[in-house]
Amino acid sequence: MSTPTAPTIAELEEQERRLTLPHFTYDDAWALGTLLVELARERDAPVAIDIRRGGQQLFHAALPGSTADNDAWIDRKRRVVERYAASSLLVGTRFRAKNTTFEDSSRLDPDVYAAHGGAFPITVTGAGVIGTVVVSGLPQLEDHAMVVEALERFSTTA
Repeated sequence: MSTPTAPTIAELEEQERRLTLPHFTYDDAWALGTLLVELARERDAPVAIDIRRGGQQLFHAALPGSTADNDAWIDRKRRVVERYAASSLLVGTRFRAKNTTFEDSSRLDPDVYAAHGGAFPITVTGAGVIGTVVVSGLPQLEDHAMVVEALERFSTTA
């Protein structure tokens, strides 16, 4: 997989609009999670994957080469999505567009929140953001791109 280029704010916002789902069940979490595992295995990606609906973890996998540090990153990136209802990459990109950083301007503890790519909101039509899907272990643009690719594939079957 080639390194993706940094998407613009408009591109990131369009991804979120386009990847709104009609529903998200326990079975959907399993299907999306196993799809992400398949993508990661195809690429020998040393990632951890986490899917939550509300406060409940519905799927978690750690692939060879991932570490407990990836789980810590998952938590930090997930909290950004939960707080801002937007992907962690979009939140960080919005701060950079204002010539600042999330760490310098959000007034949030960087040990608890990380606006780095890889966490994406699970949005359901008529309900809004109901959960998160997160990948950690690759450079942030690749984490984000893997989640978007999986959601694109998944949304065609949902």
